[in-house]
Amino acid sequence: MTLKRGGLRLLHIVPTYLPATRYGGPIYSVHGLCKALAARGHEVHVFTTNVDGPDDSPVPLGQPVDLDGVKIWYFPSRRLRRLYWSPPMMVALRREIGGFDRVHLHSVFLWPTWAAARAARAAGVPYVLSPRGMLVQDLIRRKSRWLKTAWILLIERRNLERAAAIHVTSATEADDLRPFGFHLPPVIVVPNGIELPESVVGQPVSAGIEAIAAHQPLILFLSRIHWKKGLDRLIPALAETPVGHLAIVGNDEEGYLPELQRLAAAHGVAERIAFLPRSVGGADKEALFAAAKVFVLPSYSENFGNVVLEALARGCPALVTPEVGAAEVVRASGGGVVVEGDPKALARALSALIENPQRLEIGQRGQRHVAAHFAWSDIAERMEAACLALFPTRLPVIVSRRRKVT
Repeated sequence: MTLKRGGLRLLHIVPTYLPATRYGGPIYSVHGLCKALAARGHEVHVFTTNVDGPDDSPVPLGQPVDLDGVKIWYFPSRRLRRLYWSPPMMVALRREIGGFDRVHLHSVFLWPTWAAARAARAAGVPYVLSPRGMLVQDLIRRKSRWLKTAWILLIERRNLERAAAIHVTSATEADDLRPFGFHLPPVIVVPNGIELPESVVGQPVSAGIEAIAAHQPLILFLSRIHWKKGLDRLIPALAETPVGHLAIVGNDEEGYLPELQRLAAAHGVAERIAFLPRSVGGADKEALFAAAKVFVLPSYSENFGNVVLEALARGCPALVTPEVGAAEVVRASGGGVVVEGDPKALARALSALIENPQRLEIGQRGQRHVAAHFAWSDIAERMEAACLALFPTRLPVIVSRRRKVT
């Protein structure tokens, strides 16, 4: 690749990557950023694993795969797969990382971040670390508290405090970092971007999606089916209003669906909810957004929420809780409503938005705002400017007592 003047060699480290779409938003947001940076003339590489749930992605190992101008290197993880441990990646990091100008780490609590941070520090290459919404004290308390607390003390604190910068996608995510008491480097706020929707005219829509879309007025939840998404307060909210049918669509990686079905039955709204525990894309996704009167994301914690941008970009009004990072986009655009997560408050807001005679104009405001401010080309330019301003030169190489790393 011929670099533009001033173009850099950039290495992104992420535990999983396309085509492992089961992992949701970060997969798309990291690739969107990498693709846009490559389009700006940088040489962009990704080190990742081939893990795709219990299976492996059907990708070649040990050679770069070009996708949208990004060179993706897949490494196997045969043991400790929940941590994405990959000795072949470690070998490649030690051999190659010194040849890059910047490194960007996407995750915490996982082995690739730890390995890449150590290798970058040893080689004197500055790195940016994106926690991707995983550093939230309430989430840590509710799951794997002691293990993650120990990991922070022994590993993650050093990775964070020795980074050249911490990247967050919203002011909400930046606020979530403060209670930890880290001595952090500069924290830069650059949101995720979005691929604006393409025409799917003539593409078939599956029968299951057509059946869901026929229920009107339709309230759409489209995200991972996970406890942190606040579905345990959305379902009781539906029972508080006679208005609307709810579609809950998304991957159910942790087997949460039966609990939600029991909750729906207990509140007497099982007949008003359609569950579709799988990912959707293409014509199916477009049909859901086109049919929805409101998109809702009532999460307890969400560093950003790419799907909020997707809804706004399609003119679908969004209702989100304040804990969703993209709530600031909803407020700024006027493309929806931000409301507390209490079921009664959610119910009132849902009814008011569905019945609002200006609902179409609300959707159009969100659509215009996203088109003007959240194209990936704009986001990549903001990321590039922030990072170059913070560390325009290489860091000094660490000299150990045993050997000099060059």
